Amino acid sequence: MKKDNIKQIVKKYYGEIAAKNGSGCCGSSCGCCNTTNSEQIAKSIGYSNHEIKSAPDANLGLGCGNPIGMGEIKKGDTVLDLGSGAGFDCFLAAKKIGPLGRVIGVDISEEMIKKARANASKYRYKNVEFRLGDIEKLPVEDNSIDIIISNCVINLAPNKSKVFSEAYRVLKRGGKMYISDIVLLENLSEEQRNDERLLAGCVGGALLKSDYLGIIEKAGFKVKILSEDKDISKEQYQGIPLESLKIEAQKR
Repeated sequence: MKKDNIKQIVKKYYGEIAAKNGSGCCGSSCGCCNTTNSEQIAKSIGYSNHEIKSAPDANLGLGCGNPIGMGEIKKGDTVLDLGSGAGFDCFLAAKKIGPLGRVIGVDISEEMIKKARANASKYRYKNVEFRLGDIEKLPVEDNSIDIIISNCVINLAPNKSKVFSEAYRVLKRGGKMYISDIVLLENLSEEQRNDERLLAGCVGGALLKSDYLGIIEKAGFKVKILSEDKDISKEQYQGIPLESLKIEAQKR
């Protein structure tokens, strides 16, 4: 499938989720997930009750981990969220960085950006901004970011090499990425690769774990695997051979 077609599929599905306030890795429109609600999903992937209740309208249950809990985010940091959705992880990061820090969320969906900005206004976050953009071509300055977070989004990008080269470009030297993402443990069939529901649902565009890690290292990062969650395969993905991989990647 052509890369532009994949991006249009992703924009359409996640725009619908934003409009419906959907839940699950890909919302109710995708057959790969169960019907667990957003709060239950968030708890199952590592968010605390306090975190969930801090911005309930921003939690759409779209993640596969909690990147905020994977590493240190300090006061005054500039944090970038790749695929920020309705803003949930951005708002959690904003609490850590304080008034002197800044959070930037980038998302390809206009509907998600609108929803995130509305949530920022509702929850009165002054240190968070949301930018419409493609994570393969980030609307962010060179060497300007301390920490990048991303939660179950990079698998959706057709050109993952571009995503990680762009991440490397915008990070300051020594800056880190904290990523939670879906990787495959076995190859998918061609039919699965071209299934629109699986493409939008974090599966069809996912890479084998070894290929995913190789791309990050090739971009110049020092990679550390923090944890691997294979149970998510049964809990959210009907037994498809995959896992949620949690990674720290540091710019050398």
